[in-house]
Amino acid sequence: MTPLLMSWRCVPCCRSGLSWCVTRMITQTVLRGVHKKNKKKLINHSPAASWEERLSDVCTPLWRMEYKEQLKYKLEALQKVLRDLCLTVKERGGQLPDYNGLFCLLQEVLPSPVIYGYRNKSTFSVNLGPNGDPKTVGNYVGNERDRSIVCVRTDHLLNIPVKHKLVAKCYEDYIRQSPLPPCLHFRDEGHWHEIIVRTNSNGDVMAIFTFYTKHLPQDKVLSHILSLKEYFTYGPGSVCNLTSLYCQQKNPATNQVSPPLLLHGSPHLTERVLGLDLRVSPTTFLQINTPGAELLYTALGNLVKNRSKSILFDVCCGTGVIGLSLAGQFQEVVGIELVGDAVCDAQWNMTFNGIENCQFLVGRAEKLLPKLLSERNNTEHVVAVVNPPRAGLHPHVVRALRNCENVRTLIFVTCKPEGEAGRNLTELCCAKSSEQKILGESFVPQEAVAVDLFPHTTHCELALLLTR
Repeated sequence: MTPLLMSWRCVPCCRSGLSWCVTRMITQTVLRGVHKKNKKKLINHSPAASWEERLSDVCTPLWRMEYKEQLKYKLEALQKVLRDLCLTVKERGGQLPDYNGLFCLLQEVLPSPVIYGYRNKSTFSVNLGPNGDPKTVGNYVGNERDRSIVCVRTDHLLNIPVKHKLVAKCYEDYIRQSPLPPCLHFRDEGHWHEIIVRTNSNGDVMAIFTFYTKHLPQDKVLSHILSLKEYFTYGPGSVCNLTSLYCQQKNPATNQVSPPLLLHGSPHLTERVLGLDLRVSPTTFLQINTPGAELLYTALGNLVKNRSKSILFDVCCGTGVIGLSLAGQFQEVVGIELVGDAVCDAQWNMTFNGIENCQFLVGRAEKLLPKLLSERNNTEHVVAVVNPPRAGLHPHVVRALRNCENVRTLIFVTCKPEGEAGRNLTELCCAKSSEQKILGESFVPQEAVAVDLFPHTTHCELALLLTR
C-alpha cells in the first residue's frame, strides 16, 4: 500500500483531535491526489506525438486499445477502487460480507452498444491553435497552471459525432471572418467564446454559443448575434441543418451569464429513452451516451425488482429520467433536484408520458430530503436512488439517508467511484458515529453493475446496491 493511500484510510480513524470538517477536507485532498497520480501514469505524451495524438490522449486516453481491452482495463480499475473502499469501510468499523476483498460483488462491465461517435453533447472552446491562430475551435491540450493551453480541432476524436464536428468547423469558419476578437482563456477581452452542440437519436441538432458583451453597446451585440444566426440559417452554416440555435450572453465584469436565448427553431429537442419521450433543453442533463444509458436504467430496474408497494426517492434527479423509467415498479416516486429548469423538464416529461405517480421538487437535497423523510410513516418501505454530481452528496444528505430507518434500500450511481463518491459510500456503510451525527444502521453493499457509457475514456458508470 502506498503511503498516500495509507494516509487516506487512516485519516477517518483519527477521531480524537480532528473535526468532521477537517477530516472531510483532508480526505478530499488526498483522493484528488490519488486520482491525479493514477491519471499521470496513463497519459504520457511522447515528445514526437502530434497535437491530434495529444488531444486523443487527454479526451480518449484508451483510444489505442481494442475495445475488449478497454473493458478489461476498466474492470480491473473498478476492482482496485472497490478493494480500497472495502479497507476504508472496515477501518471505520463497517461490517462487510466477504467478497474476496472487494466492497461488493462486481459483474463484468456491460459494453456500450455504440462505441464511436456516441456523445449526444459536446463542448468546443475557442483559443490559440497549434499554429497560433486565436480563432481555433476545439478542445484543450496543456496545463492551466503554467498557461500552456493549446486548442486543437476535434476532427479525429473517436467519441464525437460527425454532426458535432461539422457545427464546430462552421463556427470556426464564421468567427475567423468576423471582425470581433475571440475571448481567450486567461484574457479579459474578446467576444466569441465556446459553443455547445447537442443531438438526439433522430439526428436533430441544437447549438448554444456564448458571446461576451464587454465594451460593446447592446445594438452592436445584437447585430453580431443576428449575423451568426443568419450564417447558420441561410448562409454556409445552414449545412448543419440546426433544429435549434441559442445564444448566451456573458458579462465578464460581473461573470453573469444570461439565460439561453432562442434565436432559431424549436425550443427543445426530444429524446426517446426506454419508451419515454424526454424533453431536452439547452441546460438539461442527460447521460452522454443514450444507448448506454438505456442499459444503465435497465440494470437499475433489475436491482430493485418487486417494489410495487415501496416509495422511490430519486435524489439529484435532473430531468427525472431514472424515476420515470422506474415509476412502473413503485407505488410513488419523489424526485429532488436543485436546478429549476431541470424540474420543469421532469414535470413535462411526466405529463407528456402519462405517468401519474411521480412528483418533482426543486431545492437543495440536503434541505429537502431530511424533511421529506421525517414526514414518512416508519412502516413505509423507502428505496432511494442517488446520482450525485462529481462533488458528491452533501453530508446532510448522507446523514438523512443513514438516519431514516425506513430507507432500507439504496442505489448509488456514480461515474467516479474513486472520488467524492468513495467518501459518500464510506459514510453510508461505516459504523455509527455520534461525532459525525451518523446514528442510523449502516448499509451493507450487495452488488455492483458497471456500464461503459464512455468508450475510449477511463470512465465507467457504476451502480451499487446497498441494503440494511
